[in-house]
Amino acid sequence: MKIGIIGNGSHSKKIQQILKKKKLSYFVYKPTKPHYFDEKKFIYLKKCKIIFILSPNNTHYKYIKSLYKGRYIFCEKPPVNKKKDLSELKKLKSKKIYFNFNFRFIKIAKILTNREKYKLGKLIYANLSSSHGLSQKKNYKKNWRSNIKKCPKGIYEMVSIHYIDLINHIFNGIKISKPKLINSSKVGNSFDTSLVEIKLTNNALVNIFSTYNSAYSKNLIFLFENGIVQQKNNILSIHGPSINLTKNGFFKAPKLIKNFYLNQNKDLENSLFDSVSFFLKHAQNKKDFKKKIWDDSLKSNSLIL
Repeated sequence: MKIGIIGNGSHSKKIQQILKKKKLSYFVYKPTKPHYFDEKKFIYLKKCKIIFILSPNNTHYKYIKSLYKGRYIFCEKPPVNKKKDLSELKKLKSKKIYFNFNFRFIKIAKILTNREKYKLGKLIYANLSSSHGLSQKKNYKKNWRSNIKKCPKGIYEMVSIHYIDLINHIFNGIKISKPKLINSSKVGNSFDTSLVEIKLTNNALVNIFSTYNSAYSKNLIFLFENGIVQQKNNILSIHGPSINLTKNGFFKAPKLIKNFYLNQNKDLENSLFDSVSFFLKHAQNKKDFKKKIWDDSLKSNSLIL
């Protein structure tokens, strides 16, 4: 099956490397700016049965609408960044479109999915903090991520949505508060910092903080009624049970159940590889995606709009 890729940015190049590892050939579509459709090149794209949409968020729906019939579509998250586009997207009801929420494949996601194995009980609270210095790079001002027309909610629709989807996909039944979005660096006119609170149907609370304007860091902590799952940069640990007392009857830190050392970059590389592989397996076997994958993706998308 012929493969077409829309977009040739840094993320596209990562996926191209994955396709090369799999010894798959592909065609890269790079439209002439500022137009999204270069008719001469688009002819080649239409000959492809597998399409990777890796273009700016505001272009996703235009490409999906033009190409989804008879094709398998891998579209980078978020699916869309406008309510109108989301309403139109829901009408497609395609079983061959896959949105790349690849945090579903990271190590901590696998632990949270199998939390019963560690007898953690229900989730009580989580605090997820993620940062890196993208807005401090010289070329950030020219990057589409800093442009409010192309990326209306900035980091919120680029990074925070990964964690929103992680919670939505694993725990379900969530309500989200209005996010606090700011441009901390004053570079460009979109948002480089966001803070949002999520409430689950079991009354668990989740805070998600993301910024492009600080040093590289990832601190994720999940407090369950009978234990703790925590990732602090390269260390991922599971502790429990909650009742752990000294000889004098005072509470002390729960015992270590499991400890993992992570190479964060490798964890993200693996999650992207697994996500692409999951998509390609369906496409190559001409298999439909489960309805839950489509529903969860659109629900995660709707939560940020």
